[in-house]
Amino acid sequence: MNWILLIIGGLFEVGFATCLGKAKESSGITASIWLGGFLVCLTISMVLLYKATQTLPIGTAYAVWTGIGAVGTVLVGIFIFKEPADFWRVFFITTLIASIIGLKFVSSH
Repeated sequence: MNWILLIIGGLFEVGFATCLGKAKESSGITASIWLGGFLVCLTISMVLLYKATQTLPIGTAYAVWTGIGAVGTVLVGIFIFKEPADFWRVFFITTLIASIIGLKFVSSH
């Protein structure tokens, strides 16, 4: 169950990074709404990370949480913000995904 909470927390990390990107593109009330979304996603993400670390090793949980956030944020950047998807970016994102999966399999919980 805590792995599921950790994955969901990582997805909310993607949410808060995405909200920051959208706030940067916006102004006025729209930027404020995006910043509100940032705060909501940040809070949920941190609470879920905290809950997951009650039974998972902190080093593994934090690495997986940030890895999900990093991979997800790069993918959002590519698909939503039209950032480049060149060979090396895709290669290193793939190695990061493999590392996250590897940490899950070598974890004792």
